[in-house]
Amino acid sequence: MPILELKKIVKKYRVGKEIITALDGVDLVVETGEFIAILGTSGCGKTTLLNIAAGLERPTRGDVIFRGVTISKLKEKKTVMFRRKQMGFIFQSYNLLPALTAQENVALPLIFDGIKPRERTLRAAKMLKQVGLMERRKHKPAEMSGGQQQRVSIARALINNPRIIFADEPTGNLDTRTTMDIMSHLQQAVKENGQTLVMVTHDQEVAAFADRIIYMVDGRIVQEKQGGIH
Repeated sequence: MPILELKKIVKKYRVGKEIITALDGVDLVVETGEFIAILGTSGCGKTTLLNIAAGLERPTRGDVIFRGVTISKLKEKKTVMFRRKQMGFIFQSYNLLPALTAQENVALPLIFDGIKPRERTLRAAKMLKQVGLMERRKHKPAEMSGGQQQRVSIARALINNPRIIFADEPTGNLDTRTTMDIMSHLQQAVKENGQTLVMVTHDQEVAAFADRIIYMVDGRIVQEKQGGIH
């Protein structure tokens, strides 16, 4: 059974008196353990598709099925619980808390699950080691580079061992060399943990890290091809 299925997804927005179609009948199947890149220019609908796949937005029409559960039909409270237990998120802006160390930022999701402090510390240290940042665990965000902060946010997204990770332009604020480093860490981490990754990007080089690349234009999927170049 696929981990994620999107069936005939339509998303329309009202802007003044005009109706804008952001997604126009999108079908997508994501297999367990697959790394998918959704590639397209700004305004093509890729971020809207990611948000709907993750249950952050509801489609106007169509179904989002995650491991056999139609999450697009769940009530908001159940959707939130579903996201917390099953999903991880990585954003272009790192969304780290400035007053906390790298280790404390990574451990933050575990507090909501009632994990005891010692266990939180051990698990956060393990994740930071996995992304190559053990020596920076006591540093606060302002004491780290953009690439290091993004690696902290990746570790935080992986800490709960989610089944699927959604990444929205995870290297959008980084230079080319740091981008390649971040993508290598992300690719390796999800592979080691047996996780599924769905990422949106406008960058062909970044998309090439994925197993499969989905091309979007004007709210539709227009092409698919194999990735895995890196």
